[in-house]
Amino acid sequence: MQMKIKFKYKSKTASELWFESDYFSRKETLIHVDDLMKTGRVLNLEIIDEMGNSWSRKEFIKLNQELEKEPENIVVFFDGGYDKETNYAGAGIVIYYDKDGESFRIRKNDLLEEIENNNEAEYAALHIAIGLLEEIGVKNVPCIIKGDSQVVMKQLGGEWPCYEEGLSRWLDRIEALIQKLRLKPSLVFLSRKDNKEADKLANQALQGTQVHSNKRLE
Repeated sequence: MQMKIKFKYKSKTASELWFESDYFSRKETLIHVDDLMKTGRVLNLEIIDEMGNSWSRKEFIKLNQELEKEPENIVVFFDGGYDKETNYAGAGIVIYYDKDGESFRIRKNDLLEEIENNNEAEYAALHIAIGLLEEIGVKNVPCIIKGDSQVVMKQLGGEWPCYEEGLSRWLDRIEALIQKLRLKPSLVFLSRKDNKEADKLANQALQGTQVHSNKRLE
């Protein structure tokens, strides 16, 4: 989670000026705040996160302790593959996140039935990925979603309309889950070569190899 500081400063000329910082890491927040307070010229200060929430210094100290126990810095990779011969689809998901000062990685795949095409497989993979975020307690935070499906990324981002009924149902489910978890997603379109980890998991699912792990990274 990124934070910024907005504060009123009283200059030596007795003028009162408002300043607003750039965003920086949550862990740096109290260092910057305490440096400002040492000047003795800060009259009013609030800490604002990327979601638009704001706190006083006292409120943020308590919040900061709580946030250490919750997942943050979420990055999601997803990929879906469809086998026309078997009518099965494979979904591959990789999620990176931080919690309690440590970094973790989830790797999961699924073999899916009743999927009609590759675009639907991609949507199903993303829906599984957002469901995993709910399982690990992600809520009310920004997250980065990365995938190599232009259809999914453009339609989810509102740049392309979604006319196909089957895809529209998946899109509605994903948007409802994002809203439920109060996520602020940033969508990043990847080339296939930059999405190899999720692609490999999707292919492994089609080959009958099941993967589901949540591992602390060294």
